[in-house]
Amino acid sequence: MRLRIRVQARASRTEVVGVHGDEIRVRIAAAPVDGAANETLIRFLAKRLGVGRSAVAIVGGARAPSKAVQVTGVTRQRAASRLGII
Repeated sequence: MRLRIRVQARASRTEVVGVHGDEIRVRIAAAPVDGAANETLIRFLAKRLGVGRSAVAIVGGARAPSKAVQVTGVTRQRAASRLGII
C-alpha cells in the first residue's frame, strides 16, 4: 500500500496531525539533516502500523516535505485506524 505523507520537521513532538487533501500530515521532532527526519518518519510509521522497519520505505520525495511511502503487510483500512485518521 502507498501512503502520501506531508511532513513538518523540527516539531515539538512526533505525531499524526490529520489529513489535508489526499495527504496524511505528520509532525516530526527530528531536523531534516542527513536523513534524520526520514528515518524518524519510518520508525514512527512502522511502530504505529505494527510492522517492521523494513516494511516501510520512502519511495518518492525523500528530500521534500511531500513523500510517497510504501508500506507492506497492512491494509489501507487498518493503516487509517492505527494512524487515527478515520
